[in-house]
Amino acid sequence: MTDEDVCPTNGDNMATSEDTNKKLELLYTLFCDDVRLEVGNKLSFMGVFQNIMVQQLPVSLIKFAVVNHWRGEGVHLSEVRILTTDRKHPVVVSQPTRFEITAGGFADNISFFVNVTFPTAGQYWVQTLIDSNLFDEQPLTVSDGREAQAESASEAVN
Repeated sequence: MTDEDVCPTNGDNMATSEDTNKKLELLYTLFCDDVRLEVGNKLSFMGVFQNIMVQQLPVSLIKFAVVNHWRGEGVHLSEVRILTTDRKHPVVVSQPTRFEITAGGFADNISFFVNVTFPTAGQYWVQTLIDSNLFDEQPLTVSDGREAQAESASEAVN
């Protein structure tokens, strides 16, 4: 088995099972610092973000959550993994989690990660697997804020 088999490089390798796709739809994916269950089964998302900008690399996130909101039906096994910028190596991988959706229902699947280290700036890939098949992937850009400040300072002078 090659790295390409473990970490597909494009959407062509995403799950193609018509049966799975008919019964399951990913409505949204959120990245945030924390998720809390409130009264009335409401979820509160703290520190929602789409990119990470830091003043120093490597950076370690103390807590990081990936929230997937599903519609459909059936019993499924979900796994989330974050891949390096070249998509060849996992930065972190969640434990597989079983979830069930009744017909016409919804489900939230939340994967928590602790002490996740991003060694360099670049575009990382957050992949969601369903029943061991790649279902979706989202980019997560990690930026060095010092570079952005240097660029904006030179533009301000010009």
